[in-house]
Amino acid sequence: MPPPEPAPEPARRSWAPLLAVCAGYFMVILDVTVINVAVPVIGRELSASLTGIQWITDGYTLVFAGFLLTGGALGDRLGNRRVFCWGVAVFTVSSAACALAPSTPFLVVARLVEGLGAALIVPGSLALLQQAYPEPDVRSRAFGLWGSMAGIAASAGPLLGGLLVSTVGWRWVFLINLPVGVACLVLTLRHVARSPRRPDRALDRPAQVAVVAAVALLTAALNEAGRRGWSDPAVLTGLGLAVLAAAAFALRERLARSPVLPLGLLRSRAMGGGAVIGLLFNFGFYGMVFTASLEFQHQRGYSALGTGLALFPAVAMTMFASVLSGRLTRRTGDRPLVVSGMLLAALGLAGWAAAGAEPAYALLVVPMMAAGFGTSFALTGSTATVMGAAPPAYSGAASALFNTTRQVGSATGVALGGSLLASAATYGTGIRTSMGIGALAYLTAAVLAWWCVPAKAGHPIRSPQGGTDPDGSSQP
Repeated sequence: MPPPEPAPEPARRSWAPLLAVCAGYFMVILDVTVINVAVPVIGRELSASLTGIQWITDGYTLVFAGFLLTGGALGDRLGNRRVFCWGVAVFTVSSAACALAPSTPFLVVARLVEGLGAALIVPGSLALLQQAYPEPDVRSRAFGLWGSMAGIAASAGPLLGGLLVSTVGWRWVFLINLPVGVACLVLTLRHVARSPRRPDRALDRPAQVAVVAAVALLTAALNEAGRRGWSDPAVLTGLGLAVLAAAAFALRERLARSPVLPLGLLRSRAMGGGAVIGLLFNFGFYGMVFTASLEFQHQRGYSALGTGLALFPAVAMTMFASVLSGRLTRRTGDRPLVVSGMLLAALGLAGWAAAGAEPAYALLVVPMMAAGFGTSFALTGSTATVMGAAPPAYSGAASALFNTTRQVGSATGVALGGSLLASAATYGTGIRTSMGIGALAYLTAAVLAWWCVPAKAGHPIRSPQGGTDPDGSSQP
């Protein structure tokens, strides 16, 4: 009797797709924060007006947030890898245009195109990770590392921007995207499999126009609220128009034969609740980073480079937490990680709020570390929850929804933080109030996660028209 054949060794999992996707995502998020340090120098060298400076910073965010759902729909229809590569190419070329800009109008237009490239990159990034890593435990680790890129880029932006502006000049803030973009494109084309196309998925242009208008108006109104105040007529008008555009989108989706995002998906606990959790923890984290940056620079006199170093504890925690949560999720499931992460982040911001009017920096290190760790620790599970609740045909749209709500949360956190700092009796009162509200947002996310995040991963919705329970688990 011949000896039994040895069992085949398990195939080695390549992390090249993760590296490619994370490189693209890092560029996108870095450009949101790195510009804040460079824009005063840009304004002086290009003789930009105040309006021009505002458009250099806000134009990118407006287009990025407004076209995310369009980017997701295009990825589902034409193939997520193809649209992701288009986005990387557009982003890289427009970054070169930004670096070579001879005038403010030229730079503003290049930034708008850069935002469009970002809107094509981000939805496809999650969809490609889901495609490349079908095993739940491996996919959770990939989602965790993807999510850590946001925290690292957001907090490292001021540090890197200050270093570049003070050494080689502001144009290198954009030039650093070129080698990253080229490497991302090469890695994606070589190591990421082609994505299926679904030509039957209509783009539904009226719905796209409505959602672009809703998100752009909301983001613009929130940005202006930080400068003008929440009762300003322009802010109230923008918020009202955003609500009308959102209502028009919902009505169109209900009537459309092939909707961009079927409303049945939003009625699931996992999809709708996960999207709201993303909004809440981005609200808390980016509100903390924004107000902490102002505290360190305006009140404590730190330089841009010093501010980046002061925020580094939060950055370090995001990477560590994402790796740890990715390893733990197969043992514990997503719910315990999301709930504990949100509770820890809430304790961190509450600790800052309770630290006093002018606390020593040493007293703020632990709260920042707790907020960074808790946010990244919860991001893995919430991302897996949203993406696991979507059928493959709507993976791009689900990714776009999750990232759109996160962008809205970021804009709201920054706007509210700026408004509180401007209107409070003292700067210390404003920042403590902002941190307290952020803690409440994290606490709300923890309660919501207990209700909507599945205890174990892997409960996809099989059909956008029905066939699932409200919590996203499939019916027998």
